[in-house]
Amino acid sequence: MRIELDATAVDAAFDAITKDYQKQAALPGFRPGKAPRDMVAKKYEAEIKDEAKRKLIGDAYRKALEEKKISVVGNPDIEEIQFGRSQVLQFAATVETAPEFELPEYKGLPAQIESKSVTDADVARALDLLRGQHAKFETMARPLANGDVAVVNYSGTCDGKPITELSPTAKGLTEQKNFWIETVDEGFIPGFAAQLIGAQAGDKRTVTVDFPADFVTKELQGKKGVYEVELVEVKEKVLPPLDEELAKKFGAESLEKLNAGVRTDLENELKYSKTKAIRNQVVTALMSKVSFDLPETAVANETRNVVYDLVRQNTQRGVARELIETQKDEIYTAAAVSAKERVKLAFIVGKIAELEKIQVSQEDALRRAQQLAMMYQMPLDQFLKDLQKRNGVNELYDQVQHEKVLELLEKNAALTETAAK
Repeated sequence: MRIELDATAVDAAFDAITKDYQKQAALPGFRPGKAPRDMVAKKYEAEIKDEAKRKLIGDAYRKALEEKKISVVGNPDIEEIQFGRSQVLQFAATVETAPEFELPEYKGLPAQIESKSVTDADVARALDLLRGQHAKFETMARPLANGDVAVVNYSGTCDGKPITELSPTAKGLTEQKNFWIETVDEGFIPGFAAQLIGAQAGDKRTVTVDFPADFVTKELQGKKGVYEVELVEVKEKVLPPLDEELAKKFGAESLEKLNAGVRTDLENELKYSKTKAIRNQVVTALMSKVSFDLPETAVANETRNVVYDLVRQNTQRGVARELIETQKDEIYTAAAVSAKERVKLAFIVGKIAELEKIQVSQEDALRRAQQLAMMYQMPLDQFLKDLQKRNGVNELYDQVQHEKVLELLEKNAALTETAAK
């Protein structure tokens, strides 16, 4: 797409931007805003030219899209630029157009939900989890039993070699001293803790494990490990009583208020999980009803976004950078699949929003920004500045629009209740 703008409009933009600079400029010997125009134009020549170029090309490009009624994907590739004072602005914009497709029926999509409610037993389990946060671990002079914590020293091998020879980043899986393992938790290595039951402090045992096929350390997946383990201590987990004192530790005025708060939290969780389940089902049904070619640029950009999110999530969970690097091919493959689904859904959502005349206000976008700033633990003004730097404001509006369309699909879903599992 070739675009031209006459020299008069170019000069008008230069004049307007120069005036803005003149109002703010502070040059030696002049009060702020009182420096002569010619001096300001000379001092800030490069900045004025860059801003005029950016504004004129952006405005002319958007106007051309409106006139030609072209729906594009992503940012244009701008080239062959002719630009200067008192010159006709000329440039070529290479764009990727949005796909054309027919929307399927998106109201009345099927979804199943479990007939479920929060029970007294659910509240009791949640309260036990809260008690666990203030548990004490007492050293016991007896054999290790289910529910205890084993404090161990261990060293591990695989194929007769130290595990670090197979995976240099797996130092923690090779050797540890005074390592705590809950016998009720298989979060360490499945089958490890069970083989220590009945041992007493000072006992030594050989523990054999089968690393799962999806084990976090790729080099160990599906292999056998052998561990020499010494049980240092047996610790019993002692929960505090469920009383007024415990309630106050969690900011509740009384045990009754703590119970009520826990029940409310569980009900909100259940409501969220039901909403998520409905939305997942209607989106799956909707996606299966339509097919179209996806713009390569949009998929590539979204793949980069997904990779960034996956790496950030793994880093926040404490996964070592070296381990992430060893799994980069798997991460990229998973990201590419996810990106295609997200891009396809984005086009469908956009079309529904257009048909339903769903609008996103500035207040809607600001609320979303506040939520994201809290999630990333950033001050709101810093988050907004970062968003503007990476041209992410439109993305914010898209997120809110996406949420409104999913809400519409959920409200209009054809629901079937099933018995709770």
